[in-house]
Amino acid sequence: MTPKDTGSQTPSPAAVQVRTEGDVDEETLTYLRAKLSAVLDRPGLAPVGGEVRIARAAAHHAEQPWSAGAEIRVGSELLVVHAREASAHELADRLQDRLRTRLARVVHREDTARRSATPPPWRGGPADGRQEP
Repeated sequence: MTPKDTGSQTPSPAAVQVRTEGDVDEETLTYLRAKLSAVLDRPGLAPVGGEVRIARAAAHHAEQPWSAGAEIRVGSELLVVHAREASAHELADRLQDRLRTRLARVVHREDTARRSATPPPWRGGPADGRQEP
């Protein structure tokens, strides 16, 4: 089967395309979009865009026929997440958990990392020895 682009039906600031391959029903897509929106529609988050690919294997003997891959850009960071599960709802839940974890790392890194210390007085810092907030 050829992949089809299902787009995003909910008005959301997150411009994330959902693409499917195989036999994926509308209920599964609705559930997946709700999970993605719960993670990505946060106030104060940098602009979000990207793509999520959902595939269902045609082989009946596959233990985990559902697979997903997501490449989502949040500001200048790229989040890449992969998951395989036995059912569509488990896949959406796993994808949500992994995206939430990766997004928390990015937000935390932007908040706290790469902050420089106040320079000492001989390098132009405050002369009274106190650090500025």
